[in-house]
Amino acid sequence: MTTSPRHAEATAYWTIGPEQGELRTEELRRPGPDEALVRALYSGISKGTELVVHHGAVPPCIAEQMRAPHQEGSFPSPVKFGYLSVGVVEEGPEGWPGRTVFCLHPHQDRYVVPVSALTRVPDGVPPRRAVLTGTVETAVNALWEAGPRLGDRIAVIGAGLVGGMVATLLRTFPLARLQLVDIDPGRKDLADALGVEFAHPDDALTDCDIVFHCSASEGGLERSLKLVGDEGEIIEMSWYADRKVALALGEDFHARRLSLRASQVGAVARARRHRRTNADRLETAISLLKDPVFDAFLTGTSAFKELPDVVERLSDGALAALCHVIEYPTAIEYRTTETTR
Repeated sequence: MTTSPRHAEATAYWTIGPEQGELRTEELRRPGPDEALVRALYSGISKGTELVVHHGAVPPCIAEQMRAPHQEGSFPSPVKFGYLSVGVVEEGPEGWPGRTVFCLHPHQDRYVVPVSALTRVPDGVPPRRAVLTGTVETAVNALWEAGPRLGDRIAVIGAGLVGGMVATLLRTFPLARLQLVDIDPGRKDLADALGVEFAHPDDALTDCDIVFHCSASEGGLERSLKLVGDEGEIIEMSWYADRKVALALGEDFHARRLSLRASQVGAVARARRHRRTNADRLETAISLLKDPVFDAFLTGTSAFKELPDVVERLSDGALAALCHVIEYPTAIEYRTTETTR
């Protein structure tokens, strides 16, 4: 294990109240025998979930279930939350120092975690792109949940970060049809970048075998019931937090024997749970990021010191983003080192 005196303090982003966040300095302990000290390069803002936390909208009844792996504090606040971090191991067991890694950790410039919590970033995956690992993992889990088959007709409703990820993975499957559906015509640019057919909800094709619903809207879920074929399945990937959703279950749902199933990344999908671990799923997800098509989801970068303002701008709509990347000072040093090698 290497050692260094330069890890007495760390700075992390905390939600301190409804629509309030700040950077806080905290003491950083030394890593133990099976732990690593990681210096962050980049972290990604998972806009949907993190804005729910920002607004203090996590329902109390599921607050414990919605905890992130290395979260500190409790919902609604103060809480240190987030789960898309990429960094370089500064200290750790043999074979780990110098490794670029992904971790399901909140926004923090340095942190100590068990090495079992780290996923090595493979050659061919740029560290900035690697922040998407956690979201790709969510899409992988949904596909394991749904089990798409040869010749299937599939719609993905909601062309945001999660929906776009699902469509990106599905575009390589031998499907009869795949449409990415969104009410915003501007999302066609994303669909074109991914090489996926785009459709407005009114124009989307019906009789789908599977519909993945990712829009987190009542209207999107209602449209899912119309697009899926008889005895077809809707995979619900949206998290509505404390919002109530009304659904006309007396129409298509019963008459056409439809299925509505939740997909949530907290556990490996049942179809693979006995043969895959969470670590296996992360390894699968990060390996897929060798494809440069995923850069279409990285829609902006800001310095770590600007994070409180960035979250506020995402919250009030002043900043549009799929995945907004936070860059730490170490990233500049890292890029310089890589360039001069």
